Formats: sequence, C-alpha cells, structure tokens
Amino acid sequence: MAAATKITLLALAAMAVFSIASAATYNVGEPASEWGFGINYGSWASSKQFIPGDSIVFKYSPQAHDVLEVSKADYDSCSAASPITTLKTGNDVVALPATGTRYFICGFTGHCTAGMKVTIDVVSASSPSTPSSPTPASGPSASNSPPPPSPSAATSVRVTAGLGLMVLLAGLMA
Repeated sequence: MAAATKITLLALAAMAVFSIASAATYNVGEPASEWGFGINYGSWASSKQFIPGDSIVFKYSPQAHDVLEVSKADYDSCSAASPITTLKTGNDVVALPATGTRYFICGFTGHCTAGMKVTIDVVSASSPSTPSSPTPASGPSASNSPPPPSPSAATSVRVTAGLGLMVLLAGLMA
C-alpha cells in the first residue's frame, strides 16, 4: 500500500476513534434507568464523567413526572416557576454539547424536594478521568447513599470502540 494511502487511512481511523470515543449516552438513574423516586441522583451523577458530545436520557411516565432544566438558584430552591427548558415525553434526550454545569428537576409538586433533582457537570475531554465530587441530593434517598456503581455501559462502549479501532488501525499500518 502506498505511503500516502496509509497516512490517509491512519488519519481517518484516528478521527473515527476520537469521534466514537467521545460520544456516550447515559440513562439518568441507571441501573434503574428511570427518572423517579428512591434514586440518589447526586451519587449517580458523581460516578460519571460527562464530556461534550455526550447525551443523557430521562425515561419516565409522563403522567407521573417531567423534566425541567433550571438555573442553579431554581435548582437549589426546587422552583419550577422559570424553567429554561421543559421536557414531557417520557423519553427525553438531552445533548451535552459544551462544558459547564446543567441543573434538572422534576416540576411536579413535591418531587424535587423528595430528591428528584440532578446536577450534570460536563467537563473537558482532557480533564482527569476521575468523576467530580458528589453533589448532595436532598430528600430521603440522600441519607443512605449506596456505593458508587461500576462504570456505566457508556464507558465500556467508549473503551471497546476505541480499542477495536486501534486494532484496525494497527492492521492498516502493517
């Protein structure tokens, strides 16, 4: 194979590795994978590393819950009065295109104060791979924090896809 062709294939494979390795989808509250009561969302979020390009999915019964993206002040006070965004389908995908902190609550009366709130910290892909400090959650589920779950399926997909493409890349170089 000509050197120019190998270099082009190498560049394309590297781009594929980085694009696949950087996009993951997380179901909020996994392994339960539902937006509801009895989940410590502070522990759940702190066990993840969200990077630009990732997505989070809120799955729930629209008759029982909704999802509001709110300001930090509204998050802290559990106020649903001025949402940035209101989601109501029961299968809401939220793209995380840039670094920063995003705040989500359930807007149904009493649900946020019962613990249905989550802070998502999106960090640079070059940040250390250790998740950020836990965000305290309010409500009854906050007092009995379970141990952090094992790495999510999204993390496993990142690693597996990256390794697979690296093997392919090595084969092209030979």
